[in-house]
Amino acid sequence: MTRPARRILIVDDDHALRSQMKWAFDAFEVFEAEDRRSAIAAVRRAKPHVVLLDLGLPPCVHDTSEGLMTLEAIRLEFPEIKIVVITGQDDRETAREVVARGAYDFFAKPPDLDQVHLIVTRAFGLVELEAENAEIAERASRPHAIAGVIAQSSVMMDLCHKITRVAATNVSVMLMGESGTGKELLAKGLHNLSPRKNAPFVAINCAAIPSQLLESELFGHEKGSFTGAHRQTMGKVEQAIGGTLFLDEIGELEPSIQSKLLRFLQERSFERVGGLKTINVDVRVVSATNRDLNAARREGGFREDLFFRLSEINLVVPPLREREGDAVLLARNFVRSAARAMGMPVKRIGLRAMTAINFYPWPGNVRELQNRAKRALVLCDRDILQPADFELPEPNDGDAILPTLRHERQRAERDLIRRALANTNGKVAEAARLLGISRPSLYELMHSLDIPVSNA
Repeated sequence: MTRPARRILIVDDDHALRSQMKWAFDAFEVFEAEDRRSAIAAVRRAKPHVVLLDLGLPPCVHDTSEGLMTLEAIRLEFPEIKIVVITGQDDRETAREVVARGAYDFFAKPPDLDQVHLIVTRAFGLVELEAENAEIAERASRPHAIAGVIAQSSVMMDLCHKITRVAATNVSVMLMGESGTGKELLAKGLHNLSPRKNAPFVAINCAAIPSQLLESELFGHEKGSFTGAHRQTMGKVEQAIGGTLFLDEIGELEPSIQSKLLRFLQERSFERVGGLKTINVDVRVVSATNRDLNAARREGGFREDLFFRLSEINLVVPPLREREGDAVLLARNFVRSAARAMGMPVKRIGLRAMTAINFYPWPGNVRELQNRAKRALVLCDRDILQPADFELPEPNDGDAILPTLRHERQRAERDLIRRALANTNGKVAEAARLLGISRPSLYELMHSLDIPVSNA
């Protein structure tokens, strides 16, 4: 996908300087203005990413009043625009003051074009990073097709896409993943996206019921079929007619129940315990396990034919440590939800706490995070939650909330630069043209990415 043109607005009453700057930024889409009124009109019309603003504008070219008013007007209406102030050699104190008031940076007249390129390139880098972060936040805030799923990581988006695809079919689905990853939530989401959404979703935890009672729980029993069976009871399979039967912890089934479940899946019929009447049912089966059933079936602990009946579609639910960026989104959601449920004010998660959440491996996955978020909300007596409130170690000073994003951007930039240099036999100027940036910008990137010029 082609990146939109980078737009620059140059605001200066000196026509010669504007021409020089426009020539220097020939790889960009450049607009010009000579005073406050034309600058504000150009900003509204062109919506530049970066503004190069001279402080001495007419009619007050000998003081900074017009430049300051222009700065404030642009900042008020378009706070996302990066404003780089152009100042005289003896006006650096004023330039530092306007940076404190919201300008991105400054440079002095006469301009050193390499320095200006570096400043503008960094400004565009910040613009693009902020746009990426805004897109991530916007995607995370969209209502998801699977109700209750809070995610923006690529692995979860891929899984949710697969669930959406298989929901319309009638195939048996097995969800495999560690405990606490949200397998039941995904199973409910699959049911709600399917043509069976208006019929029952019935769940049973195969590990929570003693094996001698599990057959009755699944298939029901007739009155008098065993001691304590005082009436006919409908089982979970029968309760789920027309809908979805969710078998959680399917890997814990005893061999005797495995064979009976296999017959039900093959015939789509069963008899209640102690009964003679065959009951035909239309039920979709979704199962889940935290065990490696492939290994279990090879070792004889789980029937191979049952495994293939249950896993016509086999989906792996990733652990939280592999869901880049999702932990912070989930933590915010859990804090908000817990605050609403308990009638408490919502507390903010501090920057260091977000970094700690992002770096922690979460062995208990989403369930552990939810527990810690609720505990932090209840026990913290401050408005901003810190790492200790989540019982997490303090992050290192060099850690960042989105280290993988930074790493991936640098990796992609390094790869593109090396390919461009290879395609141009190491000629930096030609490589810069291929990449759509200036030669000074490419030198700066090569330096920051540890790409030696001698190796180009």
